[in-house]
Amino acid sequence: MRNLIGICAAGLLAVSVAGCGSSPTDRAISGGLIGAGLGAGTAAVTGGSIGTGVLIGGLGGAVIGGVTSDRDIDAGRPVWKR
Repeated sequence: MRNLIGICAAGLLAVSVAGCGSSPTDRAISGGLIGAGLGAGTAAVTGGSIGTGVLIGGLGGAVIGGVTSDRDIDAGRPVWKR
């Protein structure tokens, strides 16, 4: 049951912040949220620590989102700016 909750939460989070934005700040925020959700889901499925998965995924996603430009990866306008 815990695995199913983790997978659902990761999927819901990824869908809710699917727009990355064009500024480095927007991209870092949305990348961090997507990474945290995916990290939690992965940790839940593999039996690892969900907190560690959230931390590693969130940091990795924020870094990737912050250093890429909207020309590299463009997922549209962020949900919070619509």
